[in-house]
Amino acid sequence: PDVDAPAGAREIDAEGLLVTPGFVDVHTHYDGQVTWDDVLAPTAWHGVTTIVTGNCGVGFAPAEPDKHDWLIGLMEGVEDIPGTALAEGIEWTWETFPEYLDALERRRWTMDVGTQVAHGAVRAYVMGERGADNEPATAEDIEGMAAIVRDAVAAGALGFSTSRTLAHQAIDGRPVPGTFAAEDELFGIGAALGELGEGIFELAPMGAAGEDVISPQKEVDWMCRLSATIGRPVTFAMLQVDPAPELWKGLLDASLAAADQGADVWPQVAARATGLLSGLHTTYSFLDPVPAFADLKARGVTGAALVAALRDPEVRRAIVGWEPDPATAAQLQHAAERTYLLGDPPDYEPGPEQSLAAVAGRAGRSPVEAALDAMLELDGHGLLYLPILNYSDGSLDHVREMLLHPRSASGLADGGAHCGVICDASIPTFLLTHWTRDRTRGERLPLEWVVKKQTHDTARLYG
Repeated sequence: PDVDAPAGAREIDAEGLLVTPGFVDVHTHYDGQVTWDDVLAPTAWHGVTTIVTGNCGVGFAPAEPDKHDWLIGLMEGVEDIPGTALAEGIEWTWETFPEYLDALERRRWTMDVGTQVAHGAVRAYVMGERGADNEPATAEDIEGMAAIVRDAVAAGALGFSTSRTLAHQAIDGRPVPGTFAAEDELFGIGAALGELGEGIFELAPMGAAGEDVISPQKEVDWMCRLSATIGRPVTFAMLQVDPAPELWKGLLDASLAAADQGADVWPQVAARATGLLSGLHTTYSFLDPVPAFADLKARGVTGAALVAALRDPEVRRAIVGWEPDPATAAQLQHAAERTYLLGDPPDYEPGPEQSLAAVAGRAGRSPVEAALDAMLELDGHGLLYLPILNYSDGSLDHVREMLLHPRSASGLADGGAHCGVICDASIPTFLLTHWTRDRTRGERLPLEWVVKKQTHDTARLYG
C-alpha cells in the first residue's frame, strides 16, 4: 500500500527483496580483530548486525602485561587465527576485563559487538603457570576467578565461556586452561553469574569433536545441574560426530527434559557440516602428501607463482606420476571418498557422485590428478570440501532435525576463526538460501522460521 511519509535521506528500493531484522551471530572469535578492524568481514557480509565474541574459553582479557604473547598463542592454536596478525593488530590498552570493555567502547563497527569473559584468560591471570598447565584450582583460586567473572559481567560481559575438548590446544600443544576443571571450579565460577542474575555459561564440551563419545552425556548432566543451581542459561557446541552419529539426539532430548527440573540448557547447532576447505591457498591441501607439491610449498612458492608452477607440464608430471606406498594410497582413497568438489556457487550438501573419488573414477584418473585439476579451476582458486562434522550420513537431513528441535540454538559459525581452512561465517546466508529456497536433497524450512531462529531466538538466548 501507498504510505504517506516524507522522503528519507536515503531510500532503498526493496521491491522483490526480503526485509528482515538483522541477524544475531552468537558464536564468533573476533576478540582481537574488534580492537583494530571496523568491518569484521566476512560476518558483516551476511546480514549480521550483532555478534558475540569470547567463545570457547579463549579471549584477551584479563591480561597480565607479560602474558600478551601467550594469549595470542592460545588464540592462534585454538582458533587458527594467525598470531602475526594478532600481534601486529592488537594495542594492549587494558589489563582487566572492564578495561577491555572500555577499549571496545571507544570503537565503532559495522555491527554491534558483545563479548564474554574467557576461562583461559581468567585462569592464567589468577593462577599463573599453574593455571596455564591445567593444575587443579584451590578454593582461593576459585574465589579469585569468580570475582573476576563477577566484575566482568557487572561491567557488561554477556557471560563466561570455557573449553573442555582436547581438540582445542594452544600453539604450544597445551590444552586450553580449564579443559580439566573439576566441578567445584565450574560451579564456583558459575555461582558468580547466579549471584548477579545475569550472564550465560558457554562451552565447548568434552567430546565435542568426536574425540570422546562417552563424556558428552556426562557433560550435559553437570550442565543441567549447574543451570538449575545458578538459575542461568548454559549453551554448548553440539555437532554430529562420525564415531557416534546418533549421539546428538540424546543430548538434545536430555537438555529438553531437564527444563522440567529448572535447567535452561541449549545445545548450539550449526546449519551445515563443519568442513575443511582444500585449495592452493589454504592451510590444508589434499595434495600435501605429494612430494613435488610439498617441495613447492616448502620453498615458499605461493599465490600466482604456485598456480603457474602447477601448470608447468614437468611439475604436473611429477605430481600426477607420483606412486604412493600402499598405506598412503589407501589413506588418499579414503579421503577422496569423503572429499567433494565445492563448486561455484558452493554446494554444501553434495551427493556421493560429487566426491573426488567418483569424479576421478568417471574420468579414469587418480584422486591426486582430479584434485589438482579441480584446484586449478577459477584461476587457481578452485576448492575441495571435506566435511569432518555433521555429515556422517552424507546429507543434511539430521541437521534439519537439529535445527527444528525445540531446545536447539543456531550458532557455531565461528566468524573470525580458522582463517586458512574453514569459512562458515556465511551460515546466516546459507540458512536463508539453502534451507528455504535451494535445497534439492530433502525437505526445506519455512522462511519466517529461519529468520526467527537467528534473530529473536539467538537474541533471547543471550538476554
